[in-house]
Amino acid sequence: MGEMSNFQLGVIGALFLSVASSVSIVICNKALMSNLGFPFATTLTSWHLMVTFCTLHAAQRLNLFVAKSIDFKTVMLFGILNGISIGFLNLSLGFNSIGFYQMTKLAIIPFTVLLETIFLKKQFSSKIKFSLFLLLVGVGIASITDLQLNFVGTVLSLLAIITTCVGQILTNTIQKKLNVSSTQLLYQSAPFQAAILFVSGPVVDQMLTKKNVFAYKYSPIVLAFIILSCLIAVSVNFSTFLVIGKTSPVTYQVLGHLKTCLVLGFGYTLLHDPFTGRNILGILIAVFGMGLYSYFCTEDNKKKQLASDLPLSSQVKDKDSAAVLAGKNVGNQKEENDEVKKLSKDSVI
Repeated sequence: MGEMSNFQLGVIGALFLSVASSVSIVICNKALMSNLGFPFATTLTSWHLMVTFCTLHAAQRLNLFVAKSIDFKTVMLFGILNGISIGFLNLSLGFNSIGFYQMTKLAIIPFTVLLETIFLKKQFSSKIKFSLFLLLVGVGIASITDLQLNFVGTVLSLLAIITTCVGQILTNTIQKKLNVSSTQLLYQSAPFQAAILFVSGPVVDQMLTKKNVFAYKYSPIVLAFIILSCLIAVSVNFSTFLVIGKTSPVTYQVLGHLKTCLVLGFGYTLLHDPFTGRNILGILIAVFGMGLYSYFCTEDNKKKQLASDLPLSSQVKDKDSAAVLAGKNVGNQKEENDEVKKLSKDSVI
């Protein structure tokens, strides 16, 4: 029970850290890109990952965690895949309308459920599927405003969905199968993610913004916001791996849509973004769906815990009953031996 309560506290802490850091970095990046005119999102992400790796390397040198070696090919392909997925998501945003991009993000949950069901044989109850459906409907109502389709944008969105889902499933699978922590996996994979984005980032940003990141004139306030964004990103990247490792890719995506609702709320209260009754209705439905998802997941986990405890208790009972039967057999055998001795003695007399 103590281990279970510690695990639940760890999950709650990971979820809280993920929400707080993600909302913070969205607000910071929105100020950086919208207000200060720094539009180079993919290049900024590569800097995030480089700072994350440097921070983890310093922590490892200070013995704050123990590095664990992972097969080079596995971690390299994993890091490159995650870097490519970030690039495709940014390209999807650039080549599609905001509404279609939101649809792309919503499609990640059902696609992840499909992949885990087919390849990992994972079962999702009808209650959990219903709660996910409510969540997606709510987020869709709150965030989708327009849907404009084009061929290139649709292809990029499909590639973004596939690479993101596979990357997040691998994040969970590698941690569990290779018995590595989120910190150890992030430490090993961050250089590869940073490298692929550092090379491709300026090209992607040039395609999307028609501007050169190296020709941009960096003012002190822009540099200050970039440094702040990179520092917050350390917490974002760490909490992402932590949440996926402790829960599941689907739960992480559910959490992502909670962040969307919070960002909409913060945008209205702090940045005075336009807010309508449709936004409020969508957020309420989404939060209700998240609540149901959390409740049903908790119920399923309790059932799994009881199911895993039952064989243990039945084994103990079987051992006890076997010991009792063995004791009875020994007693009966002793009585039979005594009876034989008595009869043989009587016959001699």
